[in-house]
Amino acid sequence: MVRERPKAVSLTDAAAERVKHLLARDGKSYLRIGVKNGGCAGMEYVMDYVANPEPHDERVDDKGVEIVIESRALLFLLGSEIDYEITPLHSKFVFRNPNETDACGCGESVTLVEARLPD
Repeated sequence: MVRERPKAVSLTDAAAERVKHLLARDGKSYLRIGVKNGGCAGMEYVMDYVANPEPHDERVDDKGVEIVIESRALLFLLGSEIDYEITPLHSKFVFRNPNETDACGCGESVTLVEARLPD
């Protein structure tokens, strides 16, 4: 029997509904996520809507959304959950990442370590 492997990232219901809306509006097929160097804490999350994945992207299907993860960001994002929050002051996507060790005061950048894989 083949055991299904866990998803690299997941979406909450709110995030999935918002992404589906944005993909349909922009005529794109995939949510592409990654990280880049920047901000006072060292790294920033990046999201984009794309028509096609890059050749080495990791692909995840969650709640009817096709997610692609930049290959160089995969170990930093393993186990993350993406949520969509609406408050009286903002509406935004939020990453809940077990590999995040610190964040700047404004919440725009984070410190990430690579996920520890089981031995």
